[in-house]
Amino acid sequence: MAIIPEALSGSPEVNNKYMDKYEIVCDMGEGFGKWKMGPDEELMPLIDVANIACGFHAGDFNIMAKMVKLAKKYDVKVGSHPGLPDLLGFGRRRFAIPPDEIFNLVMYQTGALKAFLDAEGMPLNHIKPHGELYFYVERDEEVMRAVLRAAQIFKVPVVGAKNAHYEKVAKEMGVDLIQELYLDIDWSADGKLVPPALSRAKTPSIIYNNLVEVAETDELSCVSGEKIKFNFGETPFMLCLHSDMPTALGNVTEARKAIDEINKKRGFPVRTLHI
Repeated sequence: MAIIPEALSGSPEVNNKYMDKYEIVCDMGEGFGKWKMGPDEELMPLIDVANIACGFHAGDFNIMAKMVKLAKKYDVKVGSHPGLPDLLGFGRRRFAIPPDEIFNLVMYQTGALKAFLDAEGMPLNHIKPHGELYFYVERDEEVMRAVLRAAQIFKVPVVGAKNAHYEKVAKEMGVDLIQELYLDIDWSADGKLVPPALSRAKTPSIIYNNLVEVAETDELSCVSGEKIKFNFGETPFMLCLHSDMPTALGNVTEARKAIDEINKKRGFPVRTLHI
């Protein structure tokens, strides 16, 4: 029998406000200057939502402009993907930053991306912290509140992993939390994400099978082998996949097949691909 970790015990109902179907979201534009991280041009036509890096962990002004134009071409919604100031560590190294500085760095990065979106006549869809900032938010409530305060200013939801406490604080602050699912990294038995460096490798076929399993049963095997229940119910969720994984294009391609099959089966809209 699957266990329901306390962290996953919240309600998925807020997703109904923003999502009329299951969607794929991908972290994009994570190169820098001449250095390219993921196959952005190949991925963009296959996804529904893009989290665009804003220059602190990856990305720069030229890449941000290019990603926004590419998202507009393929009718992809765009959110900011602010990270800690850590280009050398790709925003995945752990260090302490005061909450007021967290607020400032999220405002700074999101404001930069929004300027490029304004130039293309596109709305800012959401804010989603990157890497270590994503985990920092979950373990430190003051950091969580700093990110949510920035979302208040921009009047957009925050995207995050399913987390009952996160949901409670966001609701208290009047910010919507769109809940996402990761399948290219592992989950622990207590309902927490395992960092990419500590997760087992996932093949595209594993991504496909696990996505179908969660959509149909609301359950998945965690890193210890136990089944955990996500408590999504029949509510659509975002599937987030990393663009910097070696099998990123294959992962997204297989996920697209599964998502389209699930949406069609549930009577949800199926995305028209502009390839």
